[in-house]
Amino acid sequence: MRILGIESSCDETGIAIYDDELGLLAHQLYSQVKVHADYGGVVPELASRDHVRKTLPLIQAAFEQAGCGPESLDGVAYTAGPGLVGALLVGTSIGRSLAYGWGLPAVAVHHMEGHLLAPMLEPEAPEFPFVALLVSGGHTMMVKVAGIGEYEVLGESVDDAAGEAFDKTAKLLGLDYPGGPLLAKMAEQGVDGRFQFPRPMTDRPGLDFSFSGLKTATANTIRSEGDDAQTKADIAHAFQSAVIDTLAIKCKRALKETGINRLVIAGGVSANKALREKLERVMIGMKGKVYYPRTEFCTDNGAMIAYAGMQRLKAGQFAELDMKTKARWPLDSLLPL
Repeated sequence: MRILGIESSCDETGIAIYDDELGLLAHQLYSQVKVHADYGGVVPELASRDHVRKTLPLIQAAFEQAGCGPESLDGVAYTAGPGLVGALLVGTSIGRSLAYGWGLPAVAVHHMEGHLLAPMLEPEAPEFPFVALLVSGGHTMMVKVAGIGEYEVLGESVDDAAGEAFDKTAKLLGLDYPGGPLLAKMAEQGVDGRFQFPRPMTDRPGLDFSFSGLKTATANTIRSEGDDAQTKADIAHAFQSAVIDTLAIKCKRALKETGINRLVIAGGVSANKALREKLERVMIGMKGKVYYPRTEFCTDNGAMIAYAGMQRLKAGQFAELDMKTKARWPLDSLLPL
């Protein structure tokens, strides 16, 4: 079976073609970073307009890359939520319309299920069950995964997500948008131990996350300690260490509570080198293993939507003719396969 995947939940237009026997045949991605850079963040209306301009040309490019056409497809998958409603509507309307026009079933995919299953695209994919840390600009959650669609949310962010805190703190440090990767690079030049920030919500039971207080503590330090380059680097280092330690503590706690020794980390922040190194050390200590997607599949992309859509397609879970998008969509409300 072969499926076209369309991702348009925020500020990246991702298109992919996936074959359940041959694997990923095509992968096209357009990032809107330059569109939103002047505003310091994603402008929803501009994001929607850019998806309108880019989606169909990228679909054509994917067909050319794969050396096939619509006649070879068995379905069309698209991100139906969660995300920016306007951006979701672009991908949903195009994906559902193409499926109808080509006489194919359509599959509405949950964005975070796409991220959760992205490591399945790698040669060494995790086996079920596993614990997943989904960490991005809009979400931070810990999930027990017994199988596809069998999700138990163990904890999630009660305010700022980790990626959001990275970007906001980077802006306070005077870095350009998107600031998370730039902050991580700046942190490499920082001196360990000069500043100490809290590891929020690690001194109490539970697996929820909160990064707003850490962001405030960092902002106060930036205002009080001056703005020379080394001080900024030291603050960036201390902030990143606090986030990473917090995530690692919660992962270790979740693994112990569930008795599972396989950890998946996915989402944009999973590309952070220091976070990967920390979690690899944690899993070595726990005699387990950590899995994550290749860097290009950490951020939003069509490949993860195509893969997740393929699993739903093979299970016969199709979208109706009406076009529904969900800005909010609980992950644990999905049907198991």
